[in-house]
Amino acid sequence: MKEDLMDIICCPLDKHDLELEVIRRDEAEILEGRLVCTECGEEYPIEDGIPNLLPPDMRDEAAA
Repeated sequence: MKEDLMDIICCPLDKHDLELEVIRRDEAEILEGRLVCTECGEEYPIEDGIPNLLPPDMRDEAAA
């Protein structure tokens, strides 16, 4: 995920801003981390450079 994507994405549940927590990055992209909603506190993982912005209930269904 490119860091400038933070300018256009928001929490899919309440449309508030997301904070970025980086675990691993290379020169151009964030490879692993999480996005945390500043309002509701919901967390969205970033895995292999791809943010998973599915709401929690849909994320659980997709994993099953």
